[in-house]
Amino acid sequence: MDGADGLFTVTAPIWLWSGGGVASWYFLTVDGQTSAEIRYETLGRTGGFGSVKVIARIGETEFRTSLFPSKEQGGFILPVKAAVRKAEGIGAGDVVTVELRV
Repeated sequence: MDGADGLFTVTAPIWLWSGGGVASWYFLTVDGQTSAEIRYETLGRTGGFGSVKVIARIGETEFRTSLFPSKEQGGFILPVKAAVRKAEGIGAGDVVTVELRV
């Protein structure tokens, strides 16, 4: 966690959400303190549902996505796309470090 120049670093496990349907989604939870700092950094620049556009980097893979607020997780959640998981060889339960630029 840094926040300088809108850059934040988070280390957390990837988790799987099925939602009872056919599709599965993979996420990483941004901790509460870092989420609060991101909220402060992005005041007035949030999208629908309180989402925040970010450029994320896991390993050598950079991708554009949005953070989504999650009451259940106590902060933001970051969707981790299949292409990113494949490129970096990661899956549910793996602890990864992600850089987020807001």
